Amino acid sequence: MLGGVLTAMVTPFDDRGEFSEERSAAMMRHLLAHGSDGLVLAGTTGEGPTLTDEEKVRLWELGVAEAGDALVVAGTGTYDTRHSVELTERATEAGVDAMLVVAPYYNKPNRRGLVAHYKAVAAATDRRVILYNIPSRSVIDMPNDLLAELAEIENVAAVKQARYEDCQPVEGLALLAGNDDMLADVLDMGGAGGVLVASHLVGEEMRRMIDEPDARREIHQSLRDLFEVLFVTTSPIPIKAALDMAGLEAGPPRLPLVEASEEEMAEIRSVLERHALLSPVS
Repeated sequence: MLGGVLTAMVTPFDDRGEFSEERSAAMMRHLLAHGSDGLVLAGTTGEGPTLTDEEKVRLWELGVAEAGDALVVAGTGTYDTRHSVELTERATEAGVDAMLVVAPYYNKPNRRGLVAHYKAVAAATDRRVILYNIPSRSVIDMPNDLLAELAEIENVAAVKQARYEDCQPVEGLALLAGNDDMLADVLDMGGAGGVLVASHLVGEEMRRMIDEPDARREIHQSLRDLFEVLFVTTSPIPIKAALDMAGLEAGPPRLPLVEASEEEMAEIRSVLERHALLSPVS
Protein backbone atom coordinates (compact mmCIF):
# COMPACT_ATOMS: atom_id res chain seq x y z
CA MET A 1 0.00 0.00 0.00
CA LEU A 2 1.24 3.49 -0.85
CA GLY A 3 0.39 5.25 2.37
CA GLY A 4 0.99 5.65 6.06
CA VAL A 5 3.80 7.78 7.40
CA LEU A 6 6.31 8.13 4.57
CA THR A 7 9.17 10.27 5.81
CA ALA A 8 10.81 12.51 3.24
CA MET A 9 14.24 11.78 4.65
CA VAL A 10 17.00 14.35 4.76
CA THR A 11 20.23 13.25 3.14
CA PRO A 12 22.85 13.34 5.89
CA PHE A 13 26.19 14.86 4.95
CA ASP A 14 29.42 14.88 6.91
CA ASP A 15 30.91 18.08 8.24
CA ARG A 16 32.53 18.75 4.85
CA GLY A 17 29.22 18.43 3.03
CA GLU A 18 29.97 14.99 1.57
CA PHE A 19 27.33 12.27 1.43
CA SER A 20 27.63 10.10 4.55
CA GLU A 21 26.56 6.49 4.21
CA GLU A 22 27.06 5.91 7.93
CA ARG A 23 24.83 8.81 8.96
CA SER A 24 22.27 7.93 6.30
CA ALA A 25 21.96 4.33 7.48
CA ALA A 26 21.63 5.51 11.09
CA MET A 27 18.91 7.96 10.09
CA MET A 28 17.01 5.25 8.22
CA ARG A 29 17.14 2.93 11.21
CA HIS A 30 15.95 5.69 13.53
CA LEU A 31 12.99 6.60 11.33
CA LEU A 32 11.86 3.03 10.78
CA ALA A 33 12.03 2.40 14.52
CA HIS A 34 9.99 5.52 15.32
CA GLY A 35 6.76 5.48 13.35
CA SER A 36 7.77 5.65 9.69
CA ASP A 37 6.11 3.15 7.36
CA GLY A 38 8.50 4.04 4.57
CA LEU A 39 11.24 6.36 3.36
CA VAL A 40 11.25 8.83 0.49
CA LEU A 41 14.87 9.21 -0.61
CA ALA A 42 16.41 12.00 -2.71
CA GLY A 43 13.28 14.09 -2.77
CA THR A 44 12.99 17.79 -1.94
CA THR A 45 13.83 17.31 1.74
CA GLY A 46 16.64 14.98 0.70
CA GLU A 47 18.23 17.77 -1.39
CA GLY A 48 17.76 15.77 -4.57
CA PRO A 49 18.69 18.67 -6.88
CA THR A 50 22.22 18.86 -5.44
CA LEU A 51 22.89 15.13 -5.17
CA THR A 52 24.85 13.51 -7.97
CA ASP A 53 23.24 10.60 -9.77
CA GLU A 54 25.76 8.26 -8.15
CA GLU A 55 24.90 9.58 -4.69
CA LYS A 56 21.21 9.06 -5.39
CA VAL A 57 21.73 5.49 -6.53
CA ARG A 58 23.85 4.69 -3.48
CA LEU A 59 21.21 6.24 -1.21
CA TRP A 60 18.49 4.13 -2.82
CA GLU A 61 20.59 0.97 -2.51
CA LEU A 62 21.24 1.75 1.12
CA GLY A 63 17.54 2.33 1.71
CA VAL A 64 16.61 -1.01 0.18
CA ALA A 65 19.24 -2.74 2.33
CA GLU A 66 18.02 -1.09 5.55
CA ALA A 67 14.25 -0.98 5.02
CA GLY A 68 13.23 -4.62 5.30
CA ASP A 69 9.48 -4.69 4.64
CA ALA A 70 9.14 -0.90 4.78
CA LEU A 71 8.42 1.07 1.63
CA VAL A 72 11.31 2.74 -0.21
CA VAL A 73 10.37 5.54 -2.59
CA ALA A 74 12.95 7.12 -4.89
CA GLY A 75 12.75 10.73 -5.94
CA THR A 76 13.49 10.44 -9.66
CA GLY A 77 11.76 13.49 -11.11
CA THR A 78 13.67 16.31 -12.78
CA TYR A 79 12.83 18.97 -15.38
CA ASP A 80 14.37 16.76 -18.09
CA THR A 81 12.31 13.75 -19.18
CA ARG A 82 15.32 11.85 -20.49
CA HIS A 83 17.14 12.30 -17.18
CA SER A 84 14.02 11.37 -15.20
CA VAL A 85 13.68 8.17 -17.24
CA GLU A 86 17.32 7.28 -16.63
CA LEU A 87 17.02 7.86 -12.88
CA THR A 88 13.81 5.84 -12.79
CA GLU A 89 15.53 2.95 -14.55
CA ARG A 90 18.44 3.09 -12.10
CA ALA A 91 16.12 3.27 -9.10
CA THR A 92 14.26 0.24 -10.41
CA GLU A 93 17.55 -1.64 -10.68
CA ALA A 94 18.37 -0.60 -7.10
CA GLY A 95 15.18 -2.36 -5.95
CA VAL A 96 13.01 0.49 -4.69
CA ASP A 97 9.25 0.06 -4.39
CA ALA A 98 8.00 3.25 -6.00
CA MET A 99 9.06 6.51 -7.67
CA LEU A 100 8.17 10.04 -6.59
CA VAL A 101 8.10 12.17 -9.73
CA VAL A 102 7.74 15.91 -9.32
CA ALA A 103 6.06 18.00 -11.99
CA PRO A 104 8.89 19.30 -14.20
CA TYR A 105 10.00 22.64 -12.81
CA TYR A 106 11.50 25.74 -14.43
CA ASN A 107 10.82 24.88 -18.09
CA LYS A 108 7.02 24.88 -17.48
CA PRO A 109 5.68 22.23 -19.89
CA ASN A 110 2.10 22.56 -21.01
CA ARG A 111 -0.57 19.93 -20.35
CA ARG A 112 0.36 17.75 -23.33
CA GLY A 113 4.00 17.93 -22.28
CA LEU A 114 3.16 16.87 -18.73
CA VAL A 115 1.18 13.87 -19.97
CA ALA A 116 4.01 12.86 -22.31
CA HIS A 117 6.56 13.28 -19.50
CA TYR A 118 4.70 11.02 -17.08
CA LYS A 119 3.97 8.43 -19.76
CA ALA A 120 7.68 8.20 -20.55
CA VAL A 121 8.70 7.91 -16.90
CA ALA A 122 6.02 5.33 -16.09
CA ALA A 123 7.05 3.25 -19.11
CA ALA A 124 10.59 3.06 -17.74
CA THR A 125 9.62 0.98 -14.69
CA ASP A 126 7.35 -1.75 -13.45
CA ARG A 127 7.17 -0.01 -10.05
CA ARG A 128 4.47 2.38 -8.94
CA VAL A 129 4.73 6.06 -9.73
CA ILE A 130 3.66 8.79 -7.30
CA LEU A 131 2.83 12.11 -8.92
CA TYR A 132 4.17 15.11 -6.99
CA ASN A 133 2.19 18.32 -7.28
CA ILE A 134 3.94 21.24 -5.59
CA PRO A 135 3.21 24.52 -7.38
CA SER A 136 5.25 26.55 -4.85
CA ARG A 137 8.43 24.89 -6.14
CA SER A 138 7.61 23.67 -9.64
CA VAL A 139 5.72 26.85 -10.70
CA ILE A 140 3.06 24.84 -12.56
CA ASP A 141 0.00 23.28 -10.93
CA MET A 142 -1.62 20.03 -11.99
CA PRO A 143 -5.39 20.47 -11.56
CA ASN A 144 -7.55 17.57 -10.49
CA ASP A 145 -8.84 16.85 -13.98
CA LEU A 146 -5.24 16.48 -15.20
CA LEU A 147 -4.43 14.24 -12.23
CA ALA A 148 -7.41 12.09 -13.23
CA GLU A 149 -6.04 11.86 -16.77
CA LEU A 150 -2.59 10.90 -15.47
CA ALA A 151 -4.19 8.24 -13.25
CA GLU A 152 -5.07 6.35 -16.43
CA ILE A 153 -1.37 5.77 -17.15
CA GLU A 154 -0.24 2.29 -16.17
CA ASN A 155 1.81 2.30 -12.93
CA VAL A 156 0.67 5.79 -11.88
CA ALA A 157 -0.83 5.01 -8.50
CA ALA A 158 -0.81 8.01 -6.15
CA VAL A 159 -0.35 11.75 -5.83
CA LYS A 160 1.62 13.64 -3.24
CA GLN A 161 -0.51 16.76 -3.08
CA ALA A 162 1.22 19.86 -1.72
CA ARG A 163 -1.44 22.25 -2.98
CA TYR A 164 -3.76 23.45 -0.23
CA GLU A 165 -6.53 24.70 -2.51
CA ASP A 166 -8.92 22.14 -3.97
CA CYS A 167 -7.12 19.22 -2.38
CA GLN A 168 -9.41 16.24 -2.77
CA PRO A 169 -9.32 12.56 -3.70
CA VAL A 170 -8.95 11.75 -7.38
CA GLU A 171 -10.29 8.47 -8.72
CA GLY A 172 -7.51 6.00 -9.39
CA LEU A 173 -4.94 7.72 -7.16
CA ALA A 174 -4.07 7.25 -3.51
CA LEU A 175 -3.99 10.72 -1.95
CA LEU A 176 -0.92 11.61 0.13
CA ALA A 177 -0.53 14.81 2.11
CA GLY A 178 2.39 16.79 0.75
CA ASN A 179 2.76 19.02 3.81
CA ASP A 180 2.73 18.07 7.49
CA ASP A 181 -0.10 20.47 8.33
CA MET A 182 -2.28 18.86 5.65
CA LEU A 183 -2.12 15.35 7.09
CA ALA A 184 -5.21 15.58 9.32
CA ASP A 185 -7.38 17.04 6.56
CA VAL A 186 -6.15 14.52 3.99
CA LEU A 187 -6.84 11.62 6.34
CA ASP A 188 -10.30 12.98 7.11
CA MET A 189 -11.15 12.98 3.40
CA GLY A 190 -10.03 9.36 3.01
CA GLY A 191 -6.40 9.91 2.05
CA ALA A 192 -3.83 7.17 2.48
CA GLY A 193 -1.23 9.08 4.52
CA GLY A 194 1.47 11.59 3.78
CA VAL A 195 5.02 12.31 2.70
CA LEU A 196 6.14 14.08 5.83
CA VAL A 197 9.01 16.00 7.42
CA ALA A 198 8.17 16.37 11.12
CA SER A 199 8.03 12.56 11.30
CA HIS A 200 11.83 12.70 11.59
CA LEU A 201 11.16 13.86 15.15
CA VAL A 202 7.59 12.86 16.04
CA GLY A 203 6.93 9.85 13.84
CA GLU A 204 4.99 7.94 16.48
CA GLU A 205 2.61 10.84 17.10
CA MET A 206 2.00 11.26 13.37
CA ARG A 207 1.38 7.54 13.06
CA ARG A 208 -1.24 7.92 15.83
CA MET A 209 -3.05 10.44 13.62
CA ILE A 210 -3.66 7.54 11.23
CA ASP A 211 -4.35 4.85 13.80
CA GLU A 212 -6.46 6.91 16.23
CA PRO A 213 -8.86 9.05 14.18
CA ASP A 214 -10.75 10.19 17.27
CA ALA A 215 -7.54 11.78 18.60
CA ARG A 216 -6.41 13.11 15.20
CA ARG A 217 -7.38 16.76 15.69
CA GLU A 218 -5.96 16.91 19.20
CA ILE A 219 -2.63 15.52 17.98
CA HIS A 220 -2.62 17.90 15.03
CA GLN A 221 -3.13 20.90 17.31
CA SER A 222 -0.38 19.74 19.67
CA LEU A 223 2.12 19.56 16.79
CA ARG A 224 1.20 22.75 14.92
CA ASP A 225 4.08 24.79 16.31
CA LEU A 226 6.53 22.08 15.25
CA PHE A 227 5.04 21.91 11.75
CA GLU A 228 5.40 25.67 11.46
CA VAL A 229 8.95 26.02 12.78
CA LEU A 230 10.25 23.33 10.42
CA PHE A 231 9.36 25.74 7.62
CA VAL A 232 10.59 28.94 9.27
CA THR A 233 12.93 29.16 6.30
CA THR A 234 13.48 27.08 3.17
CA SER A 235 13.22 23.35 3.83
CA PRO A 236 15.28 21.29 4.58
CA ILE A 237 17.36 23.91 6.41
CA PRO A 238 15.20 23.84 9.59
CA ILE A 239 14.81 20.06 9.82
CA LYS A 240 18.55 19.54 9.44
CA ALA A 241 19.17 22.02 12.25
CA ALA A 242 16.48 20.39 14.38
CA LEU A 243 17.88 16.91 13.86
CA ASP A 244 21.33 18.01 14.93
CA MET A 245 19.81 19.59 18.06
CA ALA A 246 17.98 16.32 18.73
CA GLY A 247 21.24 14.37 18.53
CA LEU A 248 20.59 12.85 15.10
CA GLU A 249 23.47 13.75 12.81
CA ALA A 250 22.17 15.33 9.62
CA GLY A 251 25.05 17.62 8.75
CA PRO A 252 24.82 20.90 6.89
CA PRO A 253 22.77 21.53 3.75
CA ARG A 254 24.51 22.00 0.41
CA LEU A 255 24.81 25.32 -1.34
CA PRO A 256 22.83 27.16 -2.52
CA LEU A 257 21.08 26.24 0.76
CA VAL A 258 22.82 27.58 3.85
CA GLU A 259 22.63 26.72 7.52
CA ALA A 260 19.97 28.26 9.73
CA SER A 261 20.68 31.73 11.10
CA GLU A 262 21.11 32.40 14.82
CA GLU A 263 17.55 33.74 15.01
CA GLU A 264 16.15 30.70 13.18
CA MET A 265 18.17 28.35 15.38
CA ALA A 266 16.80 30.00 18.51
CA GLU A 267 13.23 29.64 17.27
CA ILE A 268 13.76 25.98 16.36
CA ARG A 269 15.45 25.26 19.70
CA SER A 270 12.57 26.85 21.62
CA VAL A 271 9.97 24.63 19.94
CA LEU A 272 12.07 21.48 20.33
CA GLU A 273 12.51 22.27 24.03
CA ARG A 274 8.75 22.68 24.36
CA HIS A 275 8.31 19.17 22.92
CA ALA A 276 11.18 17.66 24.95
CA LEU A 277 13.05 16.82 21.74
CA LEU A 278 16.41 18.39 22.50
CA SER A 279 19.43 16.16 23.00
CA PRO A 280 20.88 16.57 26.52
CA VAL A 281 24.18 17.65 24.97
CA SER A 282 22.79 20.02 22.33
